Parts: sequence; structure tokens; C-alpha cells
Amino acid sequence: MKIKDQKLSNGLRLIQAPLPGTRTATVLIIYKTGSKYEDRKTSGLSHFLEHVMFKGTDKRPNAAVISNELDSIGGEYNAFTSKEFTGYYIKADTAKFTRALDIISDMVTNSKFADEEINKERGVIIEEANMYDANPMMKIEDVLEQVLYGDTPAGWDTVGFKENIKRWDSEDFKKYFDSQYGVNSATLVFAGNLPKDANKLAEKFFATLPKNKWHNKLAVKEKQSTPQLLVVNKKIEQTIFSLGVRTFKSGSKEEAATKLLGVILGGSMSSRLFSEVREKRGLAYSVRANVEFYSDCGYLTAVAGVKNEKLEEALNAVLSEFKKVKEELIPTVEIKKAKDLISGRLAIQLEASDDVANWYGFQSVLRHEVLSPEAALKKIRTITALDLQKVAKQIFKPERLNLAIIGPIRDQNKLKAILKKFK
Repeated sequence: MKIKDQKLSNGLRLIQAPLPGTRTATVLIIYKTGSKYEDRKTSGLSHFLEHVMFKGTDKRPNAAVISNELDSIGGEYNAFTSKEFTGYYIKADTAKFTRALDIISDMVTNSKFADEEINKERGVIIEEANMYDANPMMKIEDVLEQVLYGDTPAGWDTVGFKENIKRWDSEDFKKYFDSQYGVNSATLVFAGNLPKDANKLAEKFFATLPKNKWHNKLAVKEKQSTPQLLVVNKKIEQTIFSLGVRTFKSGSKEEAATKLLGVILGGSMSSRLFSEVREKRGLAYSVRANVEFYSDCGYLTAVAGVKNEKLEEALNAVLSEFKKVKEELIPTVEIKKAKDLISGRLAIQLEASDDVANWYGFQSVLRHEVLSPEAALKKIRTITALDLQKVAKQIFKPERLNLAIIGPIRDQNKLKAILKKFK
């Protein structure tokens, strides 16, 4: 895959990732802004704005017109807001790519932010927040990030505070849009079976994207000297936990080894955590390891749902696996299996034009260097057992340990004692 990384005449970055073997093409425009770029008064505005962008332009006056036109070209379309970026994409038959560009460029340059639409969407977003709150397995990572980053934008939920959602009007959206949406914070990505005149089309539809002032996010300051615990008490039949450690930021020299270590610990049904917690002990139906890399911080965490009375046993089992990778070299055959798993999953993922667009779009925000899939895999393949052990010794320390729990917890002292015993 040979990509083109260039600037349009107005300064907008354009990345083209051609996939001649597919019949689809995806356009993604991704902005370097999200909930970490907010403060207490604007918390949730990035996510709310994402919803409002689908509610009408001068050319397409309401949400029904936009969705009907997108459906008429047989496209898949959506948007997403995270802590560090917000993106909008349309995936369609290559023959419909020009129409897709017309629609998405209109949305991101001419949205009306009508108070009538904003008022209707408030309830939708509050119900979205309620949905996450009602699902502990979906909510648990938000709780973990509260433990890690505290009362800061990095520790707040992306959906924001409900009191904010209830009060914003069109002027709030316009002010945020003018600051955060524009050439200085955007990357345009074309991926798939692209037309020969893709450059001209980019110029045609995105030349009016304005330059914006753009304000940067508050930098994460990681300070921790002892294990941390946060419990959300809830009367449920299963306790959900996320047991994590602080790691490294995106683009760090330890990133590849940390990712590989996460796969070995809990990235598959033959991983160490799955084998120990589910297969051997029968403690959980779902157990996995997640690795998250932000532009200025990161973490690795083990997540599971267990019977309430089995929580302590499960936590000890996870900590035991953390300790093993510190003290014992991981066998070569296990490392090779994990590398092959990453390679195989990536090959499957990158058959789709939307996933390819995300691959380059996410990196454009989070990293100084945009890696091809081949370059990323090359870094993974060079990792040795000693590299993995070195990273494990760096991250699996008591002063990096954080535990988030949703469940009916009566005695937190027992949990604190488990964390304190970890060496």
C-alpha cells in the first residue's frame, strides 16, 4: 500500500491510501479535538457537536434530507468522538464517491446549528449517557480513566456533564466549531478504490474549509506513588473490574512491546488471562486485556466480569499473571503466536476501506510519524523476550497500579490490601 501524504492549496492535509482490489472508497475527515480539549463548562461539547453536524445545512436543510441522500447512494456513514479526536466518514461504492464528498464537505463546512435541532438532540444524548451508565461492561473503562486522571478532562466521560448538555445553545456550538474545526486541526483521508481525479475532487469540495485558531488540550500530568482504587457501588449480580497500569504514550519506543504484551496477556482465547481466569478457574465469561495509547499517556488493563464473591480470587489471578511476565521470560513460541495473531488480524482489518482510513486518520492525530501497516508490523516482529520483560518490569509496579470496580462492594479494605501486596 503506497500512500500519498500531501497538502491541498488551502493547507489541508490529505492522505490517500489506494486499495485497487476493492469496490468501495471511504472519505474520512478527522479533527484533532475531543473531550480532552474541553474544560468544565464545555465538557461534552465535542460529542454533542458531532451529533448536531448531521442535523442540516443550507443545501440540505435537515437530518432527514442528509440521511435520505446518504441512503440513496448505498453508503455506510457515521461519526465518532473520543478523548483526542472527532471523525466523520462515508463509505460507498467507488462510483458514488463524488456524491459522498459533496455530502460530507457540505456537513463540515455549512452546518446550521439550529436551536430547534439542538433542543431535540439533548434528550438523545442524555439517553446515550444513561445507556452507558446502565451497562457496567461498557462503563468500566470510563471509571478506570477517572482513577488514572482524576478530575481533569482526561478523566471525564466523553459524553460530558448532563448540566452542560441541558444548557448549550447554537452560539456555544458555533464558538467551539470556529475554534476547533478547520484546516489547522483537520486531516482528510481517502481510502479504497479511488478515482483518478481524487486530488482534483479534494480541492473542489474542501477548498472552502477555513483556517481555525484551534486551542490545544491540557497536558496530562501523571503523578502516582501508591496503588489507587475507585469503586462505583451498584447492586448487580456480577462485579465488573478493570485492573490497569500506567504505560506509555503513542509513538514511544515502548509502544510496540506494550501492545504485544497486551496480546499475550489477554488478546485472544488462548491468552494467559483467558486461560487462567476463564478456562482453569471458571471465574468469568469475558476476560480481556486492553492497551490504550494517547498522544501524551497510556495504559494497559485487564477487564473481567465475575461473581461478586469471586472478585478477590479473580484479582489475585490477574496480578499473578502480571507478576509472571515480570519474573519469567515469555517462551519464543508464545511470542511468535502473538505476533502472528497481530499480523493476521491486521490483514483482515485492512481489507476494508473504512478501516484503512481509520488506520491513517487516527495516526495523523496521535503520532508525529504516520506508519504504514508494514512498518508497524516490522516494529512488532523485532520485539524479543527480553524487550517484553523490560517493559513488564517498568509498568507492573505498585505505584502504577489502578483498580476500577462497578459492583456491590461492602469492604474496600480487602481490595486495598490485595493491591498493596503486589510487588
